[in-house]
Amino acid sequence: MLAALAELRAGDAPTHGGRVLSYVYDSGLAELDELARDAAELTRPLNALDPTTFPSVAAMERELIAFMRKALNGSATKLGGGPVVGSVTSGGTESCLLAVKTARDLWRAEHPELAAQLARAGKRPRLVTAATAHAAFQKAARLFDLDWDPVPCEADGSVRAAAFEQRLGADVALVVVSAPAYPTGAIDPIAQVAGAAKEFGLSCHVDACFGGLVLPWWPAVDPWDFRVAGVTSISADLHKFGYAPKGVSVLLHRGRRRHRAQFFATTSWPGYPVVNPTLLGSKPASPLAAAWAITKRLGDGGYARLTASCVRSADTIIRETSTIRGLNVWGAPTGPSVALVTDTGLPEADQVDPHHLADELARSGFRIQHQPGFTQANGVRLPHTAHLTITPVTEQTLPELVPALKAAADAVRGKPRANPRIEYGALQALGYAPKREGGPFRVPSPDMAWRILKIAGAGGSAGGKGSSLPGRLAPLMALAEKLPAPVAEAILSELLARVSEP
Repeated sequence: MLAALAELRAGDAPTHGGRVLSYVYDSGLAELDELARDAAELTRPLNALDPTTFPSVAAMERELIAFMRKALNGSATKLGGGPVVGSVTSGGTESCLLAVKTARDLWRAEHPELAAQLARAGKRPRLVTAATAHAAFQKAARLFDLDWDPVPCEADGSVRAAAFEQRLGADVALVVVSAPAYPTGAIDPIAQVAGAAKEFGLSCHVDACFGGLVLPWWPAVDPWDFRVAGVTSISADLHKFGYAPKGVSVLLHRGRRRHRAQFFATTSWPGYPVVNPTLLGSKPASPLAAAWAITKRLGDGGYARLTASCVRSADTIIRETSTIRGLNVWGAPTGPSVALVTDTGLPEADQVDPHHLADELARSGFRIQHQPGFTQANGVRLPHTAHLTITPVTEQTLPELVPALKAAADAVRGKPRANPRIEYGALQALGYAPKREGGPFRVPSPDMAWRILKIAGAGGSAGGKGSSLPGRLAPLMALAEKLPAPVAEAILSELLARVSEP
């Protein structure tokens, strides 16, 4: 069995060594991996559902929350709103879901008449975020019966505080700002937005799932955490720049009342009393133990040293890519995320398409992430880009990565935007794309979605070992951008479903 597993793993992208610049967070310190492995094994049999039976779970969570509270400047009693407390979750998505669920429940309790009025009118309370907020908040809005109200961004991916303020009102259950936004690497205007939310009496969540374990040590960052009076909750992932295994995150709240609203508890059944601080019931203690051990080992000084490496690498990548003709850094990133975009100010023959760049760079063994562009509700288009997550091990790979980026750019410079291997007109004829702007369209069934994918170059046959991901993603991303969002989402969902379908 282990040999079979090793054979399967041989086909995976490498999780260490800095060649995958998304999804994985390599500290470059083998001792941390060994420590995490041993801590996880010691706690493998535990069920973190019940810390009264397994008090080690409560002890580790208590100390981990204390570490994060200090890192996010939530320790000072003078902050107001009660002590900063929280919970360990299974990952960033669960932390974001719980932040939204908590705010919605508090809003309902505080505005029963408005909630009833909205319901009678067939409306729902709103969840206000920037358009660049993580997709987990769209998921939360669907799950918790809220209207997602995205604030449009500028073409450079930044969002203005005034644009947030225009959206605020009594029917807003939660305002979300990012530190930083994953697609751009830019930090939202948190102090201004949180201050406005406070004036309206609204909850304001900072999504620091990506940056929560680097921004505390990143140089020259304006206050964005619990130092900002209007911030009511923060999420931060320890399986990202905390360097713990997947999946472990924290959600911190300002005040016990807010934290307790996160819980689910019932005695209304004949079994044991159920008290769940998070969405999960039974849950593993191993990720918690690994995160606890790593934070103990690194401490404030260790995280500062690892972050300093990320800062040096980010500066180098931004500086070096600025010398590549036809390519730009998108916006103004602050933190360990950089997005590359075509320099549209040059003639097409000199432009570098970031998705072609990502496909070409993969041939050198480096993987960066394709990010499709999209047009916002106000008509402002956000461009398609390529994302790089920078970790401490990136510094070791810079002598290879920088030349590989430049060589890949040279190889694809002037190559026009990828055309999907399926005519858009054919999809219009089938009804899966509108024949005119704003016109009707159909969402394809699973079988039709798979047929479209195969024509577009997804490859393989339906089901089994014949299903595979396309070798080059640029054509697929171009198709996804052209299609109406529900159609593109159905096609991409089918692709991921078929990969693991027996």
